[in-house]
Amino acid sequence: MSIKDITIVITSFKSDEKLKSCLNSINRQCNVIIVENSDNQDTKKKIEKEFDNVKCILTGGNLGYGKANNIGLKEVTTKYALILNPDTTLFESTLENLIEATKEIPEFAIMAPYQQERMIEKKKDNLQFLSPKQVKSVKGFAMLLNLIEFKDIGFFDEVFFLYFEDIDLCRRVDKKNKKIYLIPSVHINHLGGKSSKDSIDIERELTRNWHWMWSTFTYHKKYKGFFSSLLIIFPKLISSIFRVLLYTLFMNKKKKAIYYHRYSGLINAIIGRSSWHRPRV
Repeated sequence: MSIKDITIVITSFKSDEKLKSCLNSINRQCNVIIVENSDNQDTKKKIEKEFDNVKCILTGGNLGYGKANNIGLKEVTTKYALILNPDTTLFESTLENLIEATKEIPEFAIMAPYQQERMIEKKKDNLQFLSPKQVKSVKGFAMLLNLIEFKDIGFFDEVFFLYFEDIDLCRRVDKKNKKIYLIPSVHINHLGGKSSKDSIDIERELTRNWHWMWSTFTYHKKYKGFFSSLLIIFPKLISSIFRVLLYTLFMNKKKKAIYYHRYSGLINAIIGRSSWHRPRV
């Protein structure tokens, strides 16, 4: 097992600034596949010219996180695939420690860095002394997939445009009694919610709120049925309506827009519409 046995898959959308920092942190011996959710030929040319270990695939349009990742994963020929968000950077030891972990636990399906567990800073200093921890779910910003374990599962459910696709995948992995681990020795820096460039912050915020609500209802409906899901999200629906009215009264256009998008995402999920909302950029 070596670095050459791992292919990194990164899904991006107008992520040029963050993406370059991410790529600069990756060992050039490691193959990288970028799936760019656009038809931006300039981005593809610049990336592939500067990084000879990178292949950039253009989707032609914004297909969403899960579907774009699936496109990249189908191109992987190595044993393992490391899914990364563009707003992550690796440390020098990241890939080496991942490789060591695969030797210790060869039967895993998914591995991820322990740091996502929101531990206090003092505890983080001692993470290297902890053992790998088997869990039911990990966050999707950094997931090492043992691809042979996914032949009977498939990858991401493409119904989800954004959010819950990682939770759904982990749930299907766990249901098949396959193993998911958090690895304390693996550290990855993650900005969180900053994959796109800063100039589209407002549209990004509106889009995130719309899809968070849409995906919340859709995920619960997939496993618990329509009426149970309606009970789960009903408080969120009422809260969104109340806040739209409140911020209309106080003439706060930004807050009103955010909660209207939350309301719209929920309503569209409830009536069975697909996740159609896209950022206007």
